[in-house]
Amino acid sequence: MNVQESVAFVTGANRGIGKAYVEALVQAGARRIYAAARSLDTLNDVVAIAPDRIVPIALDVTDPAHVNAAAQIAQDVTLLINNAGVIGSGGLFTANSVETAQWEMNTNYFGTLSMVRAFAPILQRNGGGAIINMLSVVSVASAPVFGSYSASKAALNSLTQDIRAELATQGTQVIGVFPGPVDTAMADGVPGDKAEPIAVANAALDAVETGLEDVYPDPVSQRVFSAIADPLKAVEKMFAGWMPQ
Repeated sequence: MNVQESVAFVTGANRGIGKAYVEALVQAGARRIYAAARSLDTLNDVVAIAPDRIVPIALDVTDPAHVNAAAQIAQDVTLLINNAGVIGSGGLFTANSVETAQWEMNTNYFGTLSMVRAFAPILQRNGGGAIINMLSVVSVASAPVFGSYSASKAALNSLTQDIRAELATQGTQVIGVFPGPVDTAMADGVPGDKAEPIAVANAALDAVETGLEDVYPDPVSQRVFSAIADPLKAVEKMFAGWMPQ
């Protein structure tokens, strides 16, 4: 798929990796970019990047009514980027750990599922298109103190594989992006080197162009997956073969 002249929809577009996706899409020549966040006021700086091409949309991905309304507006989308996400901390045994886990799962997993269900028919009508899901290195191994966040990303990883199998017949490319720590507000408390948001966004858009399914956009991610990526992909493809004909 060619990113140039595509019509993209980016969730969580008001900052961090989401804003970097918008910047990368503008540079790549996307024809229109729907930039979504829970509050329109937080999108002013994003829209200013290219006011003639960026359409702000108020969207809470955990609210099905919001998701369906966004889909009704954005009927021309060919590239869906599911970037919206939340992260808590404190471990699994704090007083509010269950509520934190529900919040993370509702956004990171169920929010993405709602977006994909709403936009898959649109992508099909527009020729198949592509979906990018923002995952993490903790999709395959839990990070202590961020256990419920890790669980939500592991669930999203599994969901991404199923979406890939179920939408293959309509020609929709499905890409999972697995960064290590990224230099955003969400990762303020995470030690060590961090990837630049724009580098993650550019790597994901390159995958759209080249047909890659899994993106390891930084040294941490590449070290984590260097020994396991091929066996994991082989198992995924084996299970994908179980799809009913």
